[in-house]
Amino acid sequence: MSRPRILVVNPNSNPAVTQGLEDALKPLGFDGGPELVCQTLAEGPFGIESQADVDGVAMPLRRLVEGDNSSAAFVIACYSDPGLQVCREGTDRPVFGIAECGVLTALARAETFGVIAIAQRSIPRHMRYLRQMGLTERLAGERPLNMSVAETASGDGTLAKMIEIGRALRDEDGARAIVMGCAGMARHRRPLEDALGIPVIDPTQAAVTMALGAVQFSAH
Repeated sequence: MSRPRILVVNPNSNPAVTQGLEDALKPLGFDGGPELVCQTLAEGPFGIESQADVDGVAMPLRRLVEGDNSSAAFVIACYSDPGLQVCREGTDRPVFGIAECGVLTALARAETFGVIAIAQRSIPRHMRYLRQMGLTERLAGERPLNMSVAETASGDGTLAKMIEIGRALRDEDGARAIVMGCAGMARHRRPLEDALGIPVIDPTQAAVTMALGAVQFSAH
């Protein structure tokens, strides 16, 4: 029998982000387990940094999911969870959004959490989503890096800025866990956690972990 596949979709068209996802997910691969495949959405913008970007990739994601008859589960690897509900309508297989999974994982690790956003204008969009989820009371705070997605994925000085923001979330806002609010931050999870001394959640790792559980249990 062939191994079941989990498709992790980077909805922006930046291959450096996709490579960062592949590197971050390597610890989740194991012999006999589902195959983890990362794919770049060619139709996506270079970075998803506005509501227009979020809305613009929803239907291309839906078409990708609907046309894929091989994957056992899907992960949308963008912290805005673009197209999550419309993709769920398009398949009977599980579809995971990294923001939803990242926040739920943080809540399993700590009473309060903070979010590192890529930019100030991302925060109102994230807050709307948290209100929909009914989880704002456990949010300690959200602070921006004020960088682009591309800079978080491959720019210099990103980790130092994330440590600065993470310390403010921990010491000033009272966060007891940190969620990285962009898939492009994936390569910084471990050094950021080492620097802060509290759990740091890479939301893509969190979502793929949930997808692994769903796929494995459906097969046994």
